[in-house]
Amino acid sequence: MALPKKKTSPAPEIPANAPACDILAAGIEAAGGPVALACSFSVEDVVLIDMIHQAKLPAGIFAIDTGRLNEETYEVAEAITQRYGVKIDWYFPDREAVEKLEREKGLFSFRESLENRHECCAIRKVAPLRRALSDLSGWITGLRREQSVTRSDLAPLEIDETNAGLLKINPLVAWTEKDVRDYARANRVPVNRLHGKGYPSIGCAPCTRAIEKGEHPRAGRWWWENPEHKECGLHRR
Repeated sequence: MALPKKKTSPAPEIPANAPACDILAAGIEAAGGPVALACSFSVEDVVLIDMIHQAKLPAGIFAIDTGRLNEETYEVAEAITQRYGVKIDWYFPDREAVEKLEREKGLFSFRESLENRHECCAIRKVAPLRRALSDLSGWITGLRREQSVTRSDLAPLEIDETNAGLLKINPLVAWTEKDVRDYARANRVPVNRLHGKGYPSIGCAPCTRAIEKGEHPRAGRWWWENPEHKECGLHRR
């Protein structure tokens, strides 16, 4: 399902090293309508929830339950609702599409080819995202340039042409992993237990593994693929 094209102006320019809260506030204002954080319950996303809460910014939170999340992810989601008193809007994949995929191709078709993996991500992630974004003017992400070769040229504020021209707000674009961990520690935010088990990046359970010392932080995502392929379609550029 394609989103109807939004009428958007060029994204305002703001320095990548501007304070994250300033990027958040500028993005929310520039969007000119409802804005929400896409939350995968990584440490980056929880840091952003804490910032939004502390600054009392008008932004919602939504999450996609792919049906294959780790138990630790649900635990931190519950901890967030209790800590901040926020409502999380959950979106699920279409039941018939998932049933058809698993009946025809089995439970692990995504490991057989890049095409199959993209198909699974499209059903479990991209289609629910489209529904989550359908009434928004902008969305907030925890993306950082340091995370991946596919994210090295991210801007703090971007027009998301893949998703109908919404304003995409990336407050942590210039942050390092250390910056994120330091903030989380200083502000005592709830952190997914998987991070302590060697998971710098968290997604669906069968597509994510812990990394070894010295490996790239995204090495644990779709580890059987080449680095330039390691996006699920949520952040296609």
